[in-house]
Amino acid sequence: MNRARAMSYLLSRASPGMPLGASRAWLIGATRSKASAPPSAALAAEPFLNGSSSNYVEEMYTAWLSDPKSVHQSWDTFFRNAVSGARPGEAYTAPPSLAEPQANHVPLTSLAPALASPQMVSDAPISDKVIDDHLAVQGIIRAYQARGHLVAALDPLGIDREALSERHPTTLPSKTVVRNYFDYIGESDMERSFKLPLSTFVGGSETTLPLKEIIKRLEDAYCRSIGVEFMFINSLEQCNWIRQKFETPGIMYMSAQEKRLLLARLTRSHGFEAFLARKFSSEKRFGLEGCEILIPAMKQVIDRSTSLGVESFVMGMPHRGRLNVLSNVCRKPLEHIFCQFAGLDTGDEGSGDVKYHLGTYVERLNRVTNKNIRLAIVANPSHLEAVNPVVQGKTRAEQFYHGDSEGNKVLSVLLHGDAAFSGQGIVYETFHLSELPQYTTHGTIHVVVNNQIGFTTDPRMSRSSPYCTDVARVVNAPIFHVNADDPEAVMHVCNVAADWRHTFHKDVVIDLVCYRRNGHNEIDEPMFTQPLMYNRIRKLKPCIDLYSDKLVSEGVVTKEEAKEVRDKYEKILEEAFAAAKMETRVFNKHWIDSPWSGFFEGKDPLRASPTGIHEDTITHICRRFSSAPPNASDFVIHRGLQRILNARMEMVKERTIDWAMGEAVAFGSLLKEGIHVRLSGQDVERGTFSHRHHILHHQKVDKSQYNALAHLYPDQAPYTVCNSSLSEYAVLGFELGFSMTNPNALVIWEAQFGDFHNTAQCIIDQFIASGQSKWIRQTGLVLLLPHGMEGMGPEHSSARLERFLQMTSDDPDILPAFSSDFAIRQLSDINWIVASCSTPANLFHILRRQIALPFRKPLILMTPKSLLRHPEAKSPFDDMVEGTEFQRVIPEAGPASKNPAGVKRLIFCSGKVYYDLTAARKEAGLEESIAISRMEQIAPFPYDLVKQECDKYPEAELVWSQEEHKNMGAWSYIQPRIATALNCEKHLMYAGRPVSASPATGNKKTHLRELKNLLEDALAL
Repeated sequence: MNRARAMSYLLSRASPGMPLGASRAWLIGATRSKASAPPSAALAAEPFLNGSSSNYVEEMYTAWLSDPKSVHQSWDTFFRNAVSGARPGEAYTAPPSLAEPQANHVPLTSLAPALASPQMVSDAPISDKVIDDHLAVQGIIRAYQARGHLVAALDPLGIDREALSERHPTTLPSKTVVRNYFDYIGESDMERSFKLPLSTFVGGSETTLPLKEIIKRLEDAYCRSIGVEFMFINSLEQCNWIRQKFETPGIMYMSAQEKRLLLARLTRSHGFEAFLARKFSSEKRFGLEGCEILIPAMKQVIDRSTSLGVESFVMGMPHRGRLNVLSNVCRKPLEHIFCQFAGLDTGDEGSGDVKYHLGTYVERLNRVTNKNIRLAIVANPSHLEAVNPVVQGKTRAEQFYHGDSEGNKVLSVLLHGDAAFSGQGIVYETFHLSELPQYTTHGTIHVVVNNQIGFTTDPRMSRSSPYCTDVARVVNAPIFHVNADDPEAVMHVCNVAADWRHTFHKDVVIDLVCYRRNGHNEIDEPMFTQPLMYNRIRKLKPCIDLYSDKLVSEGVVTKEEAKEVRDKYEKILEEAFAAAKMETRVFNKHWIDSPWSGFFEGKDPLRASPTGIHEDTITHICRRFSSAPPNASDFVIHRGLQRILNARMEMVKERTIDWAMGEAVAFGSLLKEGIHVRLSGQDVERGTFSHRHHILHHQKVDKSQYNALAHLYPDQAPYTVCNSSLSEYAVLGFELGFSMTNPNALVIWEAQFGDFHNTAQCIIDQFIASGQSKWIRQTGLVLLLPHGMEGMGPEHSSARLERFLQMTSDDPDILPAFSSDFAIRQLSDINWIVASCSTPANLFHILRRQIALPFRKPLILMTPKSLLRHPEAKSPFDDMVEGTEFQRVIPEAGPASKNPAGVKRLIFCSGKVYYDLTAARKEAGLEESIAISRMEQIAPFPYDLVKQECDKYPEAELVWSQEEHKNMGAWSYIQPRIATALNCEKHLMYAGRPVSASPATGNKKTHLRELKNLLEDALAL
């Protein structure tokens, strides 16, 4: 063993240039002279030198000295390497193996295929150049994967990218892609063969390729009509999946039958736009000319996804191409579309919307897969991208109610314009919902119609990022750029996108790089601002002509067959056009995007179910809500929370509830009745003001939680309470979409503070306030908006009550006819309900009323802050039991009501200020001369009850008191309506803060002074 160790040490010291014979003699002589013991590091470096193998090594060495061919080739290689000067640890070469290389190991033969021959391995060391060249080839492959898209021929106009279609395969690649990897590899190396690393699939079944062929295949994969961005993804599995989908030779093959189907779909897409251009030349329709491939692309996504198990598709898109999608993707009857151009009167309810904003819902057979599918396009306004979160919420709801926990059955597809995709912040907000547990839709397919222009603004002026799609990188979504004038490349990208979503349940982006043949609309002149671009566009043949010529040249179709397809579709269009001329009215109901099958049938449209419940139910829910988890001994609760639970249990014993318990009883009673409740927003699980605590957290075990309302009854409906991302726009849109799917669910969005809703103003204005009027779409969505002037500053005080009241659809100058069904008829006629409850019992009833109504209306609810713990803001069980209901107006019930004739002033108010007024009235000793009535429901205005209160106090002067400034709050809304209710026979005075630009002061002393003044004004007789 000593001889072997000495031998190893001396091998490492042999002169690299020493001839083989001399080295043998040197080795023999050296070992006989008993060389000194080698360093321990040298011994450790040789993997086989240990106590069990040293004798064997010595035998091999002795045999090799006599005859190198008498030992195995691996030993011969080892001794030759040692003689050549290899350092300890470098002489040993492992024998060939069929197993995969170990981590951080590379087989010798991977350095260059030529080294695989025994002659090379045995007689020559590996040069540094061989290693460098091998590493350079790996770097080149990675460079194409990472940067090939930068030089891909994506632009049909040839303006923006370096086209590579004419590059000769021996020409060195673009420096943009390979950077300095070719500094040491030139034309002479292009014929050399290299072993392909595991990080590429360009070889297919081949393991070695000439460098020229490697580069050609990489350019075909990454630099032709498709540019792929994916190397920023952290998952090796996902990156390899994408590499295989684009690099494998022949992966884009299409059969003749598939090409004919693609031609037929492209023909319909082009034919539809051409027909509308002829028949309605002066109408705006936001056509798809320049990106007709969108229709075959969407149909391919649907076909592929349907084959993978998807049954329902929820889609959102801007106006460009919408009519074509409705016709050729959803198969909306053509006569319905043509009637929208005719200017006919409506035959049903609603104000309607322009044709390119309308949505639809269709159930049809997918003829390619022979499966039934559901298609919904969500209606949306001109506010680009605003529909995105609405689609996601609707998709999530469909998945939830169908038990599709992995998103295998329901898929969302979002279409975008290039300028809006990079310019609208809602895109970013929506992306960040994509993987949140209670908001994910398990992957969305995004399709960007990249016109390379936004209205009149080119990309150089509209974004700072290289691509309009860069926002998708924040969630590691792969991005597939594709030249829209290469239909077969588009089909391949669509297949890959559908497969990606099915495999990984993550977002993916298809960027259809195209152009806009007309201006922003058909009557707009684009040459004013983009003369060079549009000179090119006018010389460019349409995609249908390019692809038709290609298939004719390939012998897939004949010119006659292509013409036959065009003529057949033209006939269909003409017949539908003739049928549309026979119509005399249009019907908005034809365009409903979220129909509620069976919900309205068999119901009295003016009868609501009772909202009061049995006291046993109230007690049970309150007790469970006030108790620790059943395994309380194992579940460590925060001491502060335990005090809150104990206080709640004391209230149960006293048969009273506070605000948090009133809300909990409303939720719990609905859950018992099978109604799903979803509460979403920032910090809603605990509540902004630490009052709710629907989720209890184990103080010593991470992620161990308890939701009492989810465990009230064994057969109850599910209860979802979820903290959202710090977004109002996207999250409110999401909850709106969720509420559109199932009318038998209570969906609630709570703002952290009421005024934060103004960052979601687009959703409120364009969808919630006007959605039913425009699109015949109802929703029972509830907005909880904390509101109240409590010295917290301008941004944490007002929920901007006045804005919601301004957008109500009731006429202040018309007094509705009073009848037994007056209250519910008002609710049916108005666009939404605006309320400011002052008692927990009324909160309980108004939340339950949302489900009890035979229709659905949005509820805008001003919620309190200080009243959450106000000792007087409590309600007895008696106000919630059977036979009780929501009180639109809570009349005076104190001493003043006992002697109406003696009342000198009647004050109407709403919300928290009531408690300030009653305290000041008591302090002033005016309880018999001043009556105070609370207006709980502000819109629709309770004309009947207000008139009843005024008639009760005939000698009283009327005052409206509010804590908001005069140009805010409810004053401007209630003033003309009280006048109408009283036929202008009495004057209404104002008592409140004066006008102001800011909703509230930031100075506590000023706040208190303002409050004192308004109370004095309100009570001044």
